[in-house]
Amino acid sequence: MLIIPVKEGENIDRALKRYKRKFVKTTIKNQLQERKQYTKPSIARRAQIQKAQYIQRLRDLENI
Repeated sequence: MLIIPVKEGENIDRALKRYKRKFVKTTIKNQLQERKQYTKPSIARRAQIQKAQYIQRLRDLENI
């Protein structure tokens, strides 16, 4: 649960903006999206391998 202390005289829009920023940083949004739909382990593993290959290609291009 996220707690955002609101200071005296602070605009509610600023507090809401801080809440949204904190919400994104805590990766709760990503967890909710992952739980929304089941992903087979084989597909998750394939996505992880593809991500690793992509990162490796980027690193190789930087070193050229």
